[in-house]
Amino acid sequence: MPTNENALPHSRSAPISHFIMSDFESYVIVTPARNEARFIELTLSSVVAQNRAPLKWVIVSDGSTDGTDAIVQRYASQYPWIELLALPDRQKRDFAGKAHAFNQGYARVKHLNFDVIASLDADVSFDSDYFAFLLGKLAAEPLLGLAGTPFRETCGESYDFRFASTDHVSGACQVFRRACFESIGGYLALQGGGVDLVAVVTARMKGWQTRTYPEKVCLHHRAMNSAMNRGLKLKFKWGQSDYRLGGHPVWQVFRCCYQMSRRPYVVGGIATLAGYYFALLARRKRSVSAEFIRFRGEEQLRRLKRFFTAHLSTPRTSSLS
Repeated sequence: MPTNENALPHSRSAPISHFIMSDFESYVIVTPARNEARFIELTLSSVVAQNRAPLKWVIVSDGSTDGTDAIVQRYASQYPWIELLALPDRQKRDFAGKAHAFNQGYARVKHLNFDVIASLDADVSFDSDYFAFLLGKLAAEPLLGLAGTPFRETCGESYDFRFASTDHVSGACQVFRRACFESIGGYLALQGGGVDLVAVVTARMKGWQTRTYPEKVCLHHRAMNSAMNRGLKLKFKWGQSDYRLGGHPVWQVFRCCYQMSRRPYVVGGIATLAGYYFALLARRKRSVSAEFIRFRGEEQLRRLKRFFTAHLSTPRTSSLS
């Protein structure tokens, strides 16, 4: 039988007996995408290869001009559960655009009967049981409202769980229990960024558990912040963002000390710390509520306490023994 080399891969629906699926029979995905022609086919291929296909996947093309729409439409013509929602180009580009695009995609699926909603970036790839794995975690833990995995950069860099908390869930792929997503009011359109972080912290404020599972990873293909500012200017803006999103001043000092051990060595951490304290001294406006700031600060101080308690209580052993 002749084969067509240009044919798209067929989605599979093999049973997954080793995951608890009885409570979570359906999930939907929303993907905001803007000029992602370089990488989006990797994401499309990953999703259509899932052992458990989504009920619906809405890809919101946020004014793309690079061929993204044509790639998505090619897949949508073969997979009826994929929908392209093409928005007109917008002149102003900011981080709030992702939330606006996601919310328009969510409006296309909220009338459906589903248990889980995933926010998926358009520049990641993963293995064929990725969503089944996360659905199984949500089914097994009734209080788990948001699940995800670490992402690994194509250069090989990944999470350092000596310092990163598994309570945080990366924005590359956030998989929400529907009740959790609706309880936090969905994604807030924050012009300065932090949409994903605010969603994670707000979920915990509402009493949900959030968890990153290191047993799996997704591969992130676009260099982080490649579309935004680079270098020390970016680090300075990171510090300002940490202040704007309610980071505690004591936490920030230790965070920036850690950042000094990463490229660009020393100066990167100093620039981030300078950005934070510049915003603090200038009394810049916060993007989050006083309740959020208090909750996040208390979390950060508890993490610092656990970190130092664990390290100070660990007996030192001779490197020669």
